[in-house]
Amino acid sequence: MNPGNKKKPFFKRVVDFTGDKGFYIVLFLCVAVIGAAARIISSGRSGTELVDLPDTGDYTVSATFTPAPFYGSDTPEPPPALTVPPRALPDTPEPDAGEPAAETLSELPPEEPESAREEPAVLHFQWPLSGSVETPHSVDALIYDATMADWRTHSGIDIAAPIGTLVMASSDGIVADIYDDGMYGTTLILRHSGGMTSIYSNLAATPAVSVGDAVKIGEVIGSVGDTALAETGTVAHLHFGMTLDGVAVDPGWYLPKR
Repeated sequence: MNPGNKKKPFFKRVVDFTGDKGFYIVLFLCVAVIGAAARIISSGRSGTELVDLPDTGDYTVSATFTPAPFYGSDTPEPPPALTVPPRALPDTPEPDAGEPAAETLSELPPEEPESAREEPAVLHFQWPLSGSVETPHSVDALIYDATMADWRTHSGIDIAAPIGTLVMASSDGIVADIYDDGMYGTTLILRHSGGMTSIYSNLAATPAVSVGDAVKIGEVIGSVGDTALAETGTVAHLHFGMTLDGVAVDPGWYLPKR
């Protein structure tokens, strides 16, 4: 071996050994080494090994999915419902019932027993004056009226009495109205309890009480007059009537029997 060949580079020595064709062989080997190194570096960065697959030209993939079996049943059952235990609420103070204090309760008067409670007063009536009934109450049958010379109903009773005779309240009440009626003259209405009213007509022009006055049974409210144009053909009298809830009733039902 020539000692001078040891100082030449490796590739130079290979070229000298193979002749002119050796240069191309060395170049091919260098390219192959560089390509292999580049592929190794690329695969190391991606972490995935590249595999070349043969190109068959058929890109249709057929697959059948088989679900995992459920143990103990062919048909899968839904999962059980999640039950959340009720959360305990914090204790809250009871609302104030508004009960009075003990000392206030002790000051309240004891409740009266039912037997000691006052019963509502019974409404009593009396005759407004003394005298005979000249014309009775009649709303279902016609009565001949000598003054008007015709037959008509009569909603009250005519109590015969001389002009100026005092007329008294037939029961406790309030003077509800005083007015001049075109047929029955000066008229006074007393309102009583229980929906009752008493009506006094053919009074003297000036009664003894005023609207709004409270009167007691037997108290004088006026006197007999001659103001009733529709009854001038009869003896002097008081035309007295009564109503219950606005409907005329027979005073004989409520006045004491004589």
